Amino acid sequence: MDRELHGGERLYERIFACVYEVPHGRVTTYGTIGGLVGCPARVVGYALHYLRSIERPDVPWHRVINVQGRISTHGGAQRQLLETEGVRFDETGRIDLARFAWP
Repeated sequence: MDRELHGGERLYERIFACVYEVPHGRVTTYGTIGGLVGCPARVVGYALHYLRSIERPDVPWHRVINVQGRISTHGGAQRQLLETEGVRFDETGRIDLARFAWP
């Protein structure tokens, strides 16, 4: 989906700024970010996918997971980054949102 349909670059920058606020060792959901910036969760997913095509290493995309506590399709890299930050996964591959969620 074209980002221009959702407020263009400004919306993506707001999403990136919000994701940037997620602290080291914590996670949040696509829906939480969407709620904070005023867009659907799927648009947050589009924005984070868009990061692959631009140079924005400052955005901690790996800290955004789905509402079930699971990681995205970039599972290996995302899981490794989160584990490096101290986030733990259970035996089913889920993160305990009660323990690790922000805000």
